[in-house]
Amino acid sequence: MKKPESPVIANIGQDGSVLSNPVIKQPAQSFSLERFLPSFPSTDPQPKPQAASRYQCDGRLHCSQMTSCEEATFFLRNCSGVKMDGNNDGVPCERQWCR
Repeated sequence: MKKPESPVIANIGQDGSVLSNPVIKQPAQSFSLERFLPSFPSTDPQPKPQAASRYQCDGRLHCSQMTSCEEATFFLRNCSGVKMDGNNDGVPCERQWCR
C-alpha cells in the first residue's frame, strides 16, 4: 500500500510567476487526517440489551408511516433521524397516534 502524499505549498504560479499568497495543492482525495485524531472511550452508557421487539428501525421517519402509537414510540426511542416529535416533548405523533 502506498503512503498518502503530503500537501504541497507553492508560491509559484502555473505560468512561472511568483504569487503573493502561497497555494496549497492537496494530494488525491484519499488523503485524510482522521487517522491522527485521538479516539476516546464512549462516555455514553452501553445500551441495555432489549427483548426481541416487534419493530425494527427500517428507515421510516414520519408519523404517516406508522400504524400505532406503540410503533411510533419505539421508533422515537430507538431509531435515529425520525421526525415524529415536533414539540420535543418525548411523545411522538400526538395528532395522529398518541393523543
